[in-house]
Amino acid sequence: MKEGWTYKKLGEVCEIFGRIGFRGYTKADLVGSPNDGAITLSPSNIVNGEMDYSKCSYITWAKYEESPEIMIYPGDILLVKTASVGKTALVRDLPHKATINPQFVVFKNIETNHDYLSYYMKSEKAQKYIWSIAKGAAAQTVSQKNLAEMQVPVPTKAEQQRIVSRLDSAFAHIDELKANAEKQLSEARTLFQKALTKAMEPKEGWEERTLKEIGLTQTGTTPSKDDKANYGDFIPFIRPSEIDFDGCGNIDYDSEMKLSEEGVSKGRLFKAGSILMVCIGATISKVGFLTRDVSCNQQINVLTPPNGYDFKFIYYAMRNKDFKDMVIKEGTSSQATLPIINKGKWEKLSIAIPPLSEQKRIVSRLDAISAHIRELEEVLQKTIAECDALKQALLRKVFE
Repeated sequence: MKEGWTYKKLGEVCEIFGRIGFRGYTKADLVGSPNDGAITLSPSNIVNGEMDYSKCSYITWAKYEESPEIMIYPGDILLVKTASVGKTALVRDLPHKATINPQFVVFKNIETNHDYLSYYMKSEKAQKYIWSIAKGAAAQTVSQKNLAEMQVPVPTKAEQQRIVSRLDSAFAHIDELKANAEKQLSEARTLFQKALTKAMEPKEGWEERTLKEIGLTQTGTTPSKDDKANYGDFIPFIRPSEIDFDGCGNIDYDSEMKLSEEGVSKGRLFKAGSILMVCIGATISKVGFLTRDVSCNQQINVLTPPNGYDFKFIYYAMRNKDFKDMVIKEGTSSQATLPIINKGKWEKLSIAIPPLSEQKRIVSRLDAISAHIRELEEVLQKTIAECDALKQALLRKVFE
């Protein structure tokens, strides 16, 4: 223990409250709005250790008032007790009246410097304790009782403020480094989109062709899951989440689900050089290209162009905003709950096709820009890891 510091239980330096839900009400009873409700905070509202209110749902204000202990105010500290265990942030401001969902606990009436306690809760020492008391088979959960027993180092008020000032300055510099890396990546992605749009503008000698005119169009299918013989490790079975997983059109071939040879015979085989597009749900129009043979489910439509086409050009044309907008427009024009475009409508959509030599020239340029983006993404991930490690090193120096 450092000179002049003492240890107190977390339950001694603040009050800890949690929400277990509003009993006796249906989900519809609790739907509010900006005019008559309060925002309901969820773990997704904590981004990089700070509060982010860009996406919030609302709960009816009357129900919110019935539980005053979970009203959220500036100065409170939120901690996720289940699922994303340990995720934490200090509430500095609020755009609206607010409460929490049952995944949180909230620290109120904090006796220490609020920023000081917030920094401590992010430290490796505190996080290790939180995870050590997390229990549960299906989902790890931290009990308020055990959390209250956490030992918190408490220096003098003046020392707390000095620590906060020092960490604020250091963290701001680290965040600036991360922001610069993110800015470079964002600018590169913007450049790619501009280059893609310009490259796909029809020019003299280009011909407008529907997907059906370009090549073989198909829809995936799912072999019966009741027959375990259909599944094995023979060939990847692609679902929407495995398409364009990296933002560059690549397919995740290491998917957890794979078909056996028997399963492929009951499903559909799609050859390398095909283009896969998600045609239902929230990620409709997400597109990727195949470099090896796969099978896929019925949420995906597939185009396999013959010789005479560069399949990467077709992929880029289908990734262009104009084409994706057509897919989304067709997909949302029906009365279906989820956006959906069937193969019949999808294969009638068209793209402009240049001569093969021009297709290859365009692909070469776009591939180069895409490769640069991947390099920047790797740099960003490395920068983020280094910045996070540096922050933890600073917290260790202060609290251990």
